[in-house]
Amino acid sequence: FLKLHTYTRVQVSIDICGVDHPSRKRRFEVVHNLLSTRYNSRIRVQTSADEVTRISPVVSPFPSAGRWEREVWDMSGVSSINHPDLRRISTDHGFEGHPLRKDFPLSGYVGVPYDDPEK
Repeated sequence: FLKLHTYTRVQVSIDICGVDHPSRKRRFEVVHNLLSTRYNSRIRVQTSADEVTRISPVVSPFPSAGRWEREVWDMSGVSSINHPDLRRISTDHGFEGHPLRKDFPLSGYVGVPYDDPEK
């Protein structure tokens, strides 16, 4: 809607982030930051989801959103419906959990020793 609307003409999804609010019924908030270069304006769209609800993807109208949606899933655990490439992007492929959740332990679930030669 915002991409085609006469008064917005949003062309780019510049960021998507996930925010964890454990005290809320719908625990997660997903924030989309959109840019209209035609009108030199930014639009923020916020939606909420619980732990099992998946959000609608915006990767088809905004291809740049694919990376941001992957990061939101990787760090917060909020997934998109039918995302074309939903895999970890910021953490290792064997990483357990989602580190930006408020209930994620500071030391993680599995200890990974640091090995300087392997960096």
